[in-house]
Amino acid sequence: MATAVQEPIGAFLDHGFQLREQLAAFLQLSAAELEQRLPNSTEALAAAHPGALDPSQAEAFYESEVGDGHLYELAAWHLGSADYIADTLRLQAEIAHGQHLDFGGGIGTHALAAAQLDAVDHVWMVELNGRNRHFVDHRAEALGLSHKLTCLRDLDAAALPDVFDSLTCLDVLEHLADPSAQLKAFAQRLTHNDGVALLNWYFFKGHHNEYPFHFDDPVMVKTFFSTLQDLYLERFHPHLITARTYTLR
Repeated sequence: MATAVQEPIGAFLDHGFQLREQLAAFLQLSAAELEQRLPNSTEALAAAHPGALDPSQAEAFYESEVGDGHLYELAAWHLGSADYIADTLRLQAEIAHGQHLDFGGGIGTHALAAAQLDAVDHVWMVELNGRNRHFVDHRAEALGLSHKLTCLRDLDAAALPDVFDSLTCLDVLEHLADPSAQLKAFAQRLTHNDGVALLNWYFFKGHHNEYPFHFDDPVMVKTFFSTLQDLYLERFHPHLITARTYTLR
C-alpha cells in the first residue's frame, strides 16, 4: 500500500505528471515558448484582475475572462512549489477513498493523483473554468486515467453521485464570495460514517495586494469559521502544511 501511494507522488515530484509536455501540446506551443510564458504568469493573471471585483461577478471572471492565463499561472505554481504540493498529495492519499470529489480542481494535479490510488473508485472533479476542464480531460487521457476521472462544471450536475466518501478543496474557498455556503453544501454531500474533507483557505489579499482574487471581508471570515466549527470536527494529521482534514460532527 505504501508503495502504491508513493508512486504517483514520486511521479509528480519528477515531472508534475508530465505537466510541461501536456500543457505545451494542449496549447500547441513549443517547449521553448512555454518556458518563456511560465515565469511571469502570476503577475500577468493578477494584472488581468479588474481590481475591485464585485462578488456577483466573480463566477463570470473565473469562468470566461481569465482565459489561458489561469493554466499558465497554475502550472508555474505547481512546478515551482512541488515540494509543498507533494505534501498535500501525501495527505490526500491518506484520506481519499471510494467516490472522491475534487472541488475547484484547476489543472488536475490532485484529481490525477487521487485517480491513481487503489482506495479510490472514481474521482469527480468539479471545475468552473471550461478550459481547465478540457485540459484535465487531455491530461487524464494521456496518463491512461480517463476511465477513473470525470470533469464537470457544477456540483449539482446530474452525473455526480449523491454523496462522496472524501473530498478535496484546496485554494478555492478564498475565491468564493460565500465560502460558508460551500461548507454547508459539502456537509450535505459527505458521507457521515467515514467521510473526510481535505480543505484549506487563505482569506488575505496580501500586504501589497498580491492576491487581488481573494475575498477577505472580516464578517465573511467570521461567519466561515463559525460554520466550520458548527459542522465539522478537525482530524489530526502530522504534515506541516496549511491544509486540514475534517469529518462531520
